[in-house]
Amino acid sequence: MTDSGTYGTNSYTAKELAGLLADRLDVTFTERESDYLGVYFLATRADTTRLRVQPNAIPGDDGEEDPYDDEHPDVSVLLLITSPAAAEPLDDELSAVGGLTRLRST
Repeated sequence: MTDSGTYGTNSYTAKELAGLLADRLDVTFTERESDYLGVYFLATRADTTRLRVQPNAIPGDDGEEDPYDDEHPDVSVLLLITSPAAAEPLDDELSAVGGLTRLRST
């Protein structure tokens, strides 16, 4: 069983947010590129929690950019977290990041 969460910001670029979170969470983000997502940043913690920082605007089939998160098209950068149910929540660390807002969790 896994938990997931989505955070968003208009205060940072994806690269800036990945750098800020790397320092705060003691993780290393790797820059990746995908035809579907474009350029994004991925880190995995020791407890297997995965953190992905990406622009909300992703390449569309028609050559235009489409929002990855349709419910929040006004948010420019997303942080998507997938963690095992037993993992320690990151809520406290992430709530201290100015300009970062929790959009949803499951």
